[in-house]
Formats: sequence, C-alpha cells, structure tokens
Amino acid sequence: MSLPLPSHVADSRKQVADVVCVGETMAVLSPPDARPLAEQSTLRMAIGGAESNVACGLAGLGHRAAWLSRLGDDPFARRILAELTARGVDVTAVETDPDRPTGVYFKDPGPDRTRTHYYRGGSAATLMGPGLVRLPALRGARIVHLSGVAAALSDSCARLLEAVLVGRRVEGDGRSAGGPTVSFDVNHRPALWRRGTPDAARNLLALARAADIVFVGRDEAEALWGTARPDDIAELLEPAPVVVVKDAEHGATSYADGARTFVPALPTKVVEPVGAGDAFAAGYLAGVLEDRDARSRLRLGHVAASAALRTRDDVPVMPSRTETDRYLALSDTAWATAAPR
Repeated sequence: MSLPLPSHVADSRKQVADVVCVGETMAVLSPPDARPLAEQSTLRMAIGGAESNVACGLAGLGHRAAWLSRLGDDPFARRILAELTARGVDVTAVETDPDRPTGVYFKDPGPDRTRTHYYRGGSAATLMGPGLVRLPALRGARIVHLSGVAAALSDSCARLLEAVLVGRRVEGDGRSAGGPTVSFDVNHRPALWRRGTPDAARNLLALARAADIVFVGRDEAEALWGTARPDDIAELLEPAPVVVVKDAEHGATSYADGARTFVPALPTKVVEPVGAGDAFAAGYLAGVLEDRDARSRLRLGHVAASAALRTRDDVPVMPSRTETDRYLALSDTAWATAAPR
C-alpha cells in the first residue's frame, strides 16, 4: 500500500510529520533491578506511553514522527517533552494543562511478569477530545497512529478515537475519502476498563474494524472476543484492509489484499516484554512508509520488538539502518536462526 502525501500538504512536506501518534504518555518509575517494588528503596524515572513509544521507534528508524497529547504543568511533563525531543519526536502540538497533572505509573517486577500500577485518573491527557481532529498536524500526516489505551481513559478520549476512525467514513464503500491512513493497535488494558466504562470488547472491535491498519495480539483477541486463530481474527476484523496478528515469541501474521503472510519472531533473550508491541508497530509502520512488501514489514516489526525485549526501558534504542538492512536481506532459513547482536 503506497502512501502519497495528501495533495493539500505536498508543498510543505518538510514541515509535516510522516506519522502522528496520539495518546497519553506518563512518567515511569521503576526499580533498578529485577526485585519487586515492595523491596526497593530507590527508583529510577523514565517515560512511557503506547503511542509515544511508537513515535520514538519511528524516529529512531529515520522517519519524521510527532506526538500529540496533553500534559500537566509539572516536572514530569518537562521530563517527557525533553526526552521525546531528544529522541527526534516533534512535540510542538502538545498542550499544557495548568490544572491537571501528568500521569504516572510504576513498574513492579515479578517472577512471572512485570506488573504495572497506574496513577492517571484525572490526568491532563484525559481531557483530549474530538477537537484535536481539526489540528493541521493530524490532518496533514501520512499515517495517524492510535491505540485502545486512549479509548479507555475517558469519555472524551473515546470520542476522539471515534472521530478519527469512525467519523472519517463516507457514503459508498464506507472507507475514508482521502486523508491519512489510520493505524490502530488494540492494546487492551483490562484495568483501565474497570471504571464503569462501556464494554471493552464491543468498543475495541468497532474501532479496529474502522481502521486501515490494525495490530492485535492473538492472546488479547482470544480474551476479548473468544477468537484464538489468526485467520479467524482477521475475518472478525473485516473490513479493515490490513490486519496484523502478533503471537508473542511465535511470530506475526499479516492479512492484506487477500494475501496471508507469516514471519516467525527473532530468537531473543527477553529481559522485559513491556514496550515490545509498540516497537513492533513502529517497525511495521516504518516498512509501510518505505513501501516495503508484507514480509519486510513484519521483519522490521520483529527487529524493533527484539530491541525492546532486550531492555528494561519502554523505549529502546532502535537498530541502525545497516542492521535492519542486514536482517531484511536474510533468507527465510537464515532469519529463523538469526539471534540479535
């Protein structure tokens, strides 16, 4: 799927981001080692948020990426803006709220998995709403990336996603009349949907079906909709033109233009899985921007995800162009045994 810039912004291409990612980013407080939170006396601070993670990944892979959101007027916000800027992400459209705080979350390592504890209720980002759709940064991008996390934050955030995804439909084939390609990561966070909000399964399904590119984990599709087979998941998400089903360490399958493409994951020693799905989305979308074929898009997703799995940070350092090109050139046999350096 080739993605030419919308004609009304072709003359200002240098000022427009390739991808605009919309959603909340928080300060992340985590232990310096693998011991649980209750045993720690010190914590280190970083930043994290599904959508800005994708923006950082895309910037790290050489593409123009912007992040759009709201932050409080506090030290956490200044840390977030400084770090995203340092990573090459455009934050010029981010709004500051003098009355509401920036969200915070804590990582709690455990023997089976890392748990997260969120303190984001009433944050500045929860006041994002449909008005953002009118911003030039959003309308001029080649791709707009969203996730199901934002849909669960507040009613106004849910309306924003509906405006971007469902509201762009036109009569006829039901798809968008021009404008950016919209990418949506289902990214189901059960804890965020326990506040009396509408049913997660029903709402996330409607949003996913309205997207141009959908990312979903096989396990979360099974939990949400009782659908476990990738082929069945792709059928469930029709009429979305492109569906990518991720199956953790096994691999990922894409469905587009009637074709099914599977690429196994790279063998990777996992330090922490948090952020790997966002990195995968960044790699895949980089492949879309570069007009690569389905196999190469999935490979770029896996290479980026592997970088995230090998660090405790939500936002990993992306591999160089030389390294990604090396992986893309491998035969299928060599890929299956290629361990990241």
